[in-house]
Amino acid sequence: MTSPVKNLIEIKNLTHDYGSVRALDNVSLEIRENEFFALLGPSGCGKTTLLRILAGFETPLEGSVTLAGQDLISLPANKRPINLMFQSYALFPHMNVGQNVAYGLEREKLPKAEIKSRVEEVLKTVGLQDKVKARPSQLSGGQRQRVALARAIVKRPKLLLLDEPLSALDRKVRSEMQLELKRLQLEVGITFVVVTHDQEEAMSMADRIAVMVEGTVGQVDTPVDLYQRPATAYVGDFIGESNFFDGIIVPEGIKHASLGVLPGNRYGKDISGEAHLLIRPEDLRLAVSGEHSIPTMVQDVQFYGGASTLVLSIEGRSAPILMSQPGATSAQRGALVNLTWDPLKAIVLPRDSRRSAL
Repeated sequence: MTSPVKNLIEIKNLTHDYGSVRALDNVSLEIRENEFFALLGPSGCGKTTLLRILAGFETPLEGSVTLAGQDLISLPANKRPINLMFQSYALFPHMNVGQNVAYGLEREKLPKAEIKSRVEEVLKTVGLQDKVKARPSQLSGGQRQRVALARAIVKRPKLLLLDEPLSALDRKVRSEMQLELKRLQLEVGITFVVVTHDQEEAMSMADRIAVMVEGTVGQVDTPVDLYQRPATAYVGDFIGESNFFDGIIVPEGIKHASLGVLPGNRYGKDISGEAHLLIRPEDLRLAVSGEHSIPTMVQDVQFYGGASTLVLSIEGRSAPILMSQPGATSAQRGALVNLTWDPLKAIVLPRDSRRSAL
């Protein structure tokens, strides 16, 4: 029998303003023990404000935050069992790796033998045991990121907050560190909360993701469910590539002004009136004779090694349609093709005016 999931952090009805600007608007969230949780959204959505409240750098206007049942808001930042890894890493340039990692433990006046043991253990965990005497200037970006992470987890906090932790790294190193962060989180058994605007970063690392929208929580779900079952058109547009068609709800899906009935699935939602139909590029395919389809023209073909993307156009529609195919494609620019899809994979969503803001 699996043990019940326990919540480490419970956030209820959190509201915070900066002057006349509402940064958080009645936000409620639950973050589980030993979970890798992501706060995802564009600039100004409230994710950094929420992180700063958890860290103790901001006091909310309204609402409550508890950690393992203990009121967190009343505790000063230096008394919270929480550590924060800054975007800039904030390493001391005049100290070597070992000294940087040991700094927080020395401030707590722990015995020297314990400090030495814990520093050696955490440097081994992040794979930097041979860099203990090196200065930050002698390290690569990825190595400096590991030092900052080691310094954060050596104090064994209950919660580690990471503010855009990989934004300073190049693409290849960033991909490597996404895997590394997930491995370390599982190994050290600490709850990680990462703030990021990068959906790929959140999707590759997090167990669950909260998509933040204008100071509110748009949806909390696993990466797979966010992609396959977005609750709103905004979330569907923000997560991954998407094709949207606008129309009026009909029993089969939606009725488009010029394309007619486009089949789709409401997944039990009670929707009426104006709506969106979302189809992912990989769920589109070329139609065979007799199938329901829409006529398009190939504008461009992009080949990425493992897959091809067809950029398609429809007369009277300004936004292109994207279709993905595995491997290389035989489609040529200027060709006329008919598109179809499995209605069960086309998602009908209620009209959302915020989608156009993306």
